[in-house]
Order: sequence, then structure tokens, then C-alpha cells
Amino acid sequence: MPKSGSKDAPEEHGASAPLRRCDHPGCGEAGLFRAPRDRSLRDFLWFCLPHVRDYNKAWDYYKGMAPAEIEAHLRDDTAWQRPTWPLGRLGGAGRFDPEILRDPLGVLGAEAPTPRRRPRETHEAPPELRAALDLLGLVWPLDQGELRARYKELAKRYHPDATGGDRQAEERLKDINRAYSLLKRRVPARARATAEAEGAAAG
Repeated sequence: MPKSGSKDAPEEHGASAPLRRCDHPGCGEAGLFRAPRDRSLRDFLWFCLPHVRDYNKAWDYYKGMAPAEIEAHLRDDTAWQRPTWPLGRLGGAGRFDPEILRDPLGVLGAEAPTPRRRPRETHEAPPELRAALDLLGLVWPLDQGELRARYKELAKRYHPDATGGDRQAEERLKDINRAYSLLKRRVPARARATAEAEGAAAG
């Protein structure tokens, strides 16, 4: 017998309240088990155990619904009847952006993606610039033109207007701004970098 106060227990209005009778026509047993009257699931019938079993076997939640309505209902059920939005609403549909994967504690270790702009001969970056270069996905050496182009690309991607005010994107943009400011002071302009490289090769 269901516990008093449970949703399966008949309503009682005192210790000596009479039990409900089974709602099946002609049955005189106590109606201890509830079953939905319709798909709103707000109104119930009360049956004895054999009759609630029969009722449940014959119950069809989708009875009277058109196939299109059934399909729409099943689709909504995959997200628990909650609203959803399409992935990639910002134009990046189908592409994984490794920039969004942040691993400040190094939990992912060697498995974390390290984005690089293009393969080329690299030199050891100064230690104080390595984190900023990794954040922007750049390799050392680079010049102001490359730095500026990459900054514009990332600033556009993580701008609040493009991300709908996403807090994580805002924090990411702040990190990008700090990295850009640090590198801008340390990265030479293109002409100077080229001249220095040619001078080093000649010397």
C-alpha cells in the first residue's frame, strides 16, 4: 500500500477518511493507484491493482496526435522540453576552435592543443613572452604586422557583440588584450626586424 502523503496515495481528509473506490465500472475494490486521465497529467483516475495494470497497458499518450505533432513532441523530449539554440550561431559551425580550450592549471598536460599560426623555423622565445605567445597562438620570432593581424582576428572573435555578452569570452578578451600589450612593446616593427635579421646573417 502506498505511503500516506506520497503521490500514489489516495487523498485523505483525516484518520478515518474512507478510501476511494476503484474508478473501473462495476469494481468495488479500493482505488489505491492513480493513472492519468489524459495527456495533461493533471487529472487522475484511481484504480485497484488489477485495473490500473489493464489501464496502463492500454494507455497511449500520443492518441489523437498527428504524426507531425508526435515528431515535434519527441524532438522536444530529447532536451527535456527546454528551449535550445543551434550550435555555431556565431558562424563557427562545425569547427573546433582550440582557442576556447583554456588549461591554466595544466590539467590536460601534453594533450592540450597548442595552436600555431604556421610551421616555420622557430627560435626560443624570451621566457616572459611565452605565455602571451601561446595565448595568441603565435610563434617567435614575429613582427608587428603579424601581431596586429592576429590580435584583430581574436578581438573580433571574442568581442562582446559577437559573443552575446558571454562572460567567458569577455575574460578571454581581457587576457588577449594583456598579451597583445605585452608583445606590442617587445616585438620589433617589420622593417627593423628584417634589417636586424639580414645584419645578423651578414655578420
